[in-house]
Amino acid sequence: MARPNQSEERRQELIPVLAKAFADLGYRRATTAALAERCGLRENQLYRLWPSKKAMFLASIDYLFEHTASKWRELLATEDARTPAERILTWEGEHRGETGLHRITFAGLNETNDPEVRDALCRMFQKFHTFITQQVQAQREGAHDAGQPDEMLTAWGIIGLGMMANITQELKLLNRDTQGQMVNEVGLQMLNAKRG
Repeated sequence: MARPNQSEERRQELIPVLAKAFADLGYRRATTAALAERCGLRENQLYRLWPSKKAMFLASIDYLFEHTASKWRELLATEDARTPAERILTWEGEHRGETGLHRITFAGLNETNDPEVRDALCRMFQKFHTFITQQVQAQREGAHDAGQPDEMLTAWGIIGLGMMANITQELKLLNRDTQGQMVNEVGLQMLNAKRG
């Protein structure tokens, strides 16, 4: 009897390792030899799981969203007096950049001349946008305040705030506490903003 194909299971085990490698090294500096070494494999074994380095990188972009959304879902499954949006902002403020996986986005932005990388980044940002829009809508549910900015625009603003926090972290423009304060305070202002 033939053994079942375990490639998908193996890919799921290795994608966090690959994502961390791309976050640490970037796309161009991450050679397949370095990726294989981090995975504890030979290059030919890695190529049996993904056809190319680009396929590994695209999977890492997808993983970035799944990893973050999984953390957020765990957070939202707990009882808390704060709204889901407030819980996410607080958590992000306290844990901003701990994994370093946000660097995958920066590596990808350097490769947007490749349509597949650009499409993967667009899909990732759209998924973040959908998730955050849902939290903004829940935050404002029942408020019926026509003076608030559109939920979808607010979600893009919060994504922009997160990207700016990542940039300030990478460039060491703000210390960790100030980054957290920025995410929490400005994020809450965006959630509850009134049109001027």
